[in-house]
Order: sequence, then structure tokens, then C-alpha cells
Amino acid sequence: MAPTALILAGAGMLSDLARTLVIEGWRVVLPSRRYSPVPVDGDPEPEGRAVWVEAHWDEPRELARRVEATLRGDRADLLVTWLHDAYRQDVVAAVEPLLSASAPVVELRSRSADGVPEQADAGALAGRPTQYVLLGDVSAEGDRPLGHGEIAAGVRAAVARARAGSPSSRHEIGRRRRSTIPRPRVHGVAGSWLKLAPRVG
Repeated sequence: MAPTALILAGAGMLSDLARTLVIEGWRVVLPSRRYSPVPVDGDPEPEGRAVWVEAHWDEPRELARRVEATLRGDRADLLVTWLHDAYRQDVVAAVEPLLSASAPVVELRSRSADGVPEQADAGALAGRPTQYVLLGDVSAEGDRPLGHGEIAAGVRAAVARARAGSPSSRHEIGRRRRSTIPRPRVHGVAGSWLKLAPRVG
């Protein structure tokens, strides 16, 4: 039986990963509000397939019910998430019972997010090995915006580590944009006082 991956992300956002898994023979379940086809070319035709499930992040129980119906009694062997903070916990908690006991997790988050833990989130994913992928604002090379190709390559690498059974870890793609706000200058009497003030130590 083909392994199953559950990818929770906006329509088309992780289509490169979905295509790679389908080519490798995976069944990929893709819940999202809008349908986004996953074009897969190959000769012979790949044995894997992508299955779209119409769902909404603000209806996590209904989303889980539809995914469960699609799985038809099977369990997902891999979970990949790229969700807004407002929906992540509720959606993940709803689908966690649909994962196999050994299913690893790959979770994408903005690098500016606070408090990303080394372990999986307490609660629904506690104890599951999780590869955290932290996305910056700009490319690690120069100040251009972080490109789709960079994100796709980083996600594929994280999924490879998850499938290899690696323990939980964090991985950064790109970096945060440097602040361009100039440092404040002190003028007038206060500025003169700072210049004349004796050094301590």
C-alpha cells in the first residue's frame, strides 16, 4: 500500500513538494479552499496521486471529517503544515488522530514568529519528531525577497530528514530583513551633557 502524506497549506503553496511525493509513489491529500492541480508528467505514469479535499481552516472538525473520509480507514504517514497562527493549533489538533503512530511532522513558520519550540507543540503533536522550517523575509544571499525555489528546496530537505527518522530540529531558510530605521540622535543641552559627562569605569 502506498504511503500517504497530508499537506496542510494554502492552495498551490507546496505544489512542488506534492509533485515530488506523487512521483515517488505517495498518495498526497491536499485540503484547501480552492482547487489547485498538481501537474505530474512521467513515462511511465507515476503510481502516486494527489487528492484535493475542499476544506476551510476555520472549520477544523469538518476539515478532519473530510480528510478521514478520503483516507478510508488508512492513516497518514507524514504531516506537512504551513498554516497561519490563527488556525494552526485547532487544525492540527483536529487531524492528529488521522496520523499513524510513527508519522513525523514538518512545520513551516515565519522566522519572525516568537517562541518556536525545539519539540513539537505541547498537546496534539507532543512527542512526534518535528522538523521546523523557519522562513525569513529575504534570501540568505543579498536583500532580494525569499524566492519560491529556495523555499521548495528547503522544504524537500526537511521532508527528507523527517522520512529518514531524524529527531526534532530547526532549520532556517533566508534571514530577517535588516532594519533601515536610523538611530536617534540627541541634540541641544542633553547632547552637550552626554559629550561632557565623565566616563565611568
